[in-house]
Amino acid sequence: MKWVKDWYLSDIILLALIGVFFGIIFLGTNYVYDILTAVFAPLGLSQIPNEILLGLWCMPGMIAGYMLRIKGASVLGEFLASVVEMLFGGQWGASTMISGVVQGVGSELGFTLTRYKHYDWLGLAATTATTTIVTFGWDLARNGYAKLQLWLLLLFFVVRFCSMFAFGGLLTRAITSLLTRSHVLKSTHTNTNVN
Repeated sequence: MKWVKDWYLSDIILLALIGVFFGIIFLGTNYVYDILTAVFAPLGLSQIPNEILLGLWCMPGMIAGYMLRIKGASVLGEFLASVVEMLFGGQWGASTMISGVVQGVGSELGFTLTRYKHYDWLGLAATTATTTIVTFGWDLARNGYAKLQLWLLLLFFVVRFCSMFAFGGLLTRAITSLLTRSHVLKSTHTNTNVN
């Protein structure tokens, strides 16, 4: 199915709901992140919680793009979720918005590579791969990953990809399928015969 050219009021409302819903979830996830960091830090793996949870943190962009099928939905969905997290007092403050844009661009690239035509497993695999690569590149520069040993970089990359696939692929697909079957999503944006 081709992408929809126009934004409808219902699309804007759904995008806002995705942003608010995930922004609130992110606040709880911050506590999980802190606990996991405390567990993994003595093992010298204090960054592993970031890799484990990044798929969840990137999910608003993936689910917005997959549900709405409109160019730019991934970037906007991820950015709105980051703004909500920041406004509700997220621990990373305004830098959350920068991460939201980077994560949203990564997700959008996957749909761009499929020319906004594949809202199936190919599209989800593409957005999972591009989000993993873009966010990992961002962490190479921002978090000093470039200074890590190769085995640690490979471990982080594999864990990140698995997290992206679990949250951004499997869970996004499951949620969208449930919403489609319950007739919450408009038929102009979804195809009930998606593989």
